[in-house]
Amino acid sequence: MGHLVTVATCNLNQWALDFEGNRDRIIQSIRIAKERGASFRTGPELEITGYGCLDHFLEADTYMHSWEMYSQIITHPDCQDILLDIGMPIIHKSVRYNCRVISYNRKIFLIRPKLWLANDGNYREMRYFTPWYRQKHVEDHILPVMIQEVLDGKQRSVTFGDAKLDGLETSFGFETCEELFTPNSPHIGLALDGVEFFTNSSGSHHELRKLDTRMRLIVEATKKCGGVYLYANQRGCDGDRLYYDGCALIVVNGDVVAQGAQFGLDDVEVVTATVDLDSVRSYRSAPSFGMQSTAVEKSYPSVEFSSASGALSGRSLEFDMTVIPTKARPLRYHTPEEEIALGPACWLWDYLRRCRAGGFFIPLSGGIDSCATSVIVHSMCRLVAEAAKNGNEQVIADARRLAGKAVEENPEWVPTDPKEFANMIFHTCYMGTENSSNETRARAKALANDIGSYHVDMNIDTVVTAVRKLFETVTGKSPQYKVHGGSQPENLALQNIQARLRMVLAYLFALLLPWVRSRPTGGLLVLGSANVDEALRGYLTKYDCSSADINPIGGISKTDLKAFIAYARDAFDMPVLNDFLTATPTAELEPITKTYVQSDEADMGFTYDELSVFGRLRKVEKFGPYSAFIKLYHEWTPRLTPAEIAVKVKRFFYFYAINRHKMTVLTPSYHAEQYSPDDNRFDLRPFLILPSFPWASKKIDEVVKSFEAKNQSLQQDKQD
Repeated sequence: MGHLVTVATCNLNQWALDFEGNRDRIIQSIRIAKERGASFRTGPELEITGYGCLDHFLEADTYMHSWEMYSQIITHPDCQDILLDIGMPIIHKSVRYNCRVISYNRKIFLIRPKLWLANDGNYREMRYFTPWYRQKHVEDHILPVMIQEVLDGKQRSVTFGDAKLDGLETSFGFETCEELFTPNSPHIGLALDGVEFFTNSSGSHHELRKLDTRMRLIVEATKKCGGVYLYANQRGCDGDRLYYDGCALIVVNGDVVAQGAQFGLDDVEVVTATVDLDSVRSYRSAPSFGMQSTAVEKSYPSVEFSSASGALSGRSLEFDMTVIPTKARPLRYHTPEEEIALGPACWLWDYLRRCRAGGFFIPLSGGIDSCATSVIVHSMCRLVAEAAKNGNEQVIADARRLAGKAVEENPEWVPTDPKEFANMIFHTCYMGTENSSNETRARAKALANDIGSYHVDMNIDTVVTAVRKLFETVTGKSPQYKVHGGSQPENLALQNIQARLRMVLAYLFALLLPWVRSRPTGGLLVLGSANVDEALRGYLTKYDCSSADINPIGGISKTDLKAFIAYARDAFDMPVLNDFLTATPTAELEPITKTYVQSDEADMGFTYDELSVFGRLRKVEKFGPYSAFIKLYHEWTPRLTPAEIAVKVKRFFYFYAINRHKMTVLTPSYHAEQYSPDDNRFDLRPFLILPSFPWASKKIDEVVKSFEAKNQSLQQDKQD
């Protein structure tokens, strides 16, 4: 006979320090779980505070407010008669921990602190919390007075530590995010100790092509040990560079039975499934499981739990034909192009609605980077329109605030047309100079028309000339472009005048365009459009139009951006995007002559594909110049000679070093790539580096000389 239990997990769009908003979304998720018949609900990591509080986790207020919100949740009428697993930070014996709090009907059964903390890449958890190193150890935790009072004085303390929760019919064990990724994950020991339900409450961010790794680990957790695994995650921008990409999951014995969306504009998404515990017990009937289970030397401390009905299922022992286990289903994955279309778009929407700005502004250059940024905004408008058609009240309310005048004229207005909505909130501008071409101007205008943005077309030559004249008046010198016989400093300075003036003008227009349009909805957020490869190489002017409020493509490679534009051309029915794909990337900051057209890749000395390779070698594989050269020697020969590879390696590390200072002021960017050079958070390397890397360069030269001498000897042998 099947032993059926309905359980729930969720994706929540929490916001750091939005205590009341976070509380309400937690309560809503519990309400939905109960409506679907669930007797247990788990949620994301640190869901009461939001995961991304960073140094706010060092403030006592954060812990006090967390308990205040928790007291309101645990006593709420909609949060009774269901076993709850809620994430929050807790101070125990003057030490800060990242915890799960397990409760039922105004009684707290267990506080389970995180054992292994995420402390690399984007994460610095050991800056805020201490790991609970004492595995399988528990002790008493005295509850705050405010909690004792709301529990009517019936509970003074609670078990704190690494334990399992045992009920009348089953057993629960708890993991938190990073613990799943460790070599000896807690669920292994818990399974051998009889635990049948595992939870993983996570704050896992989106990176291109990363989801597969996470999903495989979750599936494997029960494919090997058996059991029911519930994965919960935050989904959305909680106030920083990361986008948490949901995908709440329920897995039974290695089979996926429920999966939430990876991207979306719903603030609350609850995933439920009805599971058969007898299938778990049958799955574990292998002799090897039994032998390893009996070989465990020390069991987990057990905290006993029983609900008012006596069993989580809440059902009688009579067979009920109307209740059936949820069937298995295949995992859903997005292509990288779809991830770019959806992740940054959702991130932009969260940022826009929460910062209370009136919309976005971007200088359109006619090139593929600003094009990609604009198409991501277009994708955002499409998602808003789709959510509005589906009746998402929060999206409709946020869109109406942004629409301003349109709502005044039509109080029932709903954002169902992406182009109409884009015209209200998205502003684009082409800032041409004498170095600009008619082709880029035409492409910018055509793109703005297809997206529906409010577009401005202007020339800024008079402003550029005024700055040049000022310099000439003060110094008596007149700098010239390289093609006109000028030196490299002259050429660079003249390019930078244009680039930096575009930034100044962008902020001017972003502040005043809503006023020009009689739209009192606040200033516009200026969007940057420098890709991750240009930042890595330093191929951008400090404080030019790459300096902005936020940058949705700052963590995406040029190669992926081109693939995304090709996808969007077809998926969004925008043939104009083909012109951007076939155009040569150029900054258009130098004069065009019959024999010279500025090219990004020629200026940098690398193709964009090569820059991506260097980025991964430097950050992901942690290679210095010499190790990178040896790796590329094996991968790039015979296409390139060792000498040519050496030139590229030295050139990359030289420009990476001399431009490292630019990363200190890099526009906050959507994090989507493992080799992001953003030193404010992800890439903690110094910004003053000896650019020649002299010792590594000498070792590279020795390898090149050795190869050339060997090759010369072989040639001589052939001649003889």
